[in-house]
This record gives sequence, C-alpha cells and structure tokens, in this order.
Amino acid sequence: MNVKILLFVSCLSLFCSGCITKVVTVPVKVAYKTTKGVVKGTGKVVGAMIPDGEDDDDKHKDDKHK
Repeated sequence: MNVKILLFVSCLSLFCSGCITKVVTVPVKVAYKTTKGVVKGTGKVVGAMIPDGEDDDDKHKDDKHK
C-alpha cells in the first residue's frame, strides 16, 4: 500500500510540475513586458524633454557656411 501511495504522489508531482511552471513564468513574463514598455516610454519622454541637440548643431553649421 505504501508503494502505491508513493507512486501516486510521484506521478502527481510530475503532472503538477508543468502547472507550477506556468504559474511562475506567466507573471514573470507579464512583469518583464510591462517593465520593458515603461523603460521605453521613459526613454522617449526623456529624449523629448532633453534633446541631444546634434541636429540643431548641424543646421547652424550649414547656415554659417552658406
């Protein structure tokens, strides 16, 4: 009887390991995608607020040479 219980528990743990993997990985993927979107959005906002000025410098150089 103990062997049957051990076999049952072993099989159950193998079948549930796939479920546990899904339960753990899905929230991690959602958190990663959310963080990735926030970082990209923050980068665009910072780029809009603090432009690097390279294009402006090139325009001024062209105006001076004309």
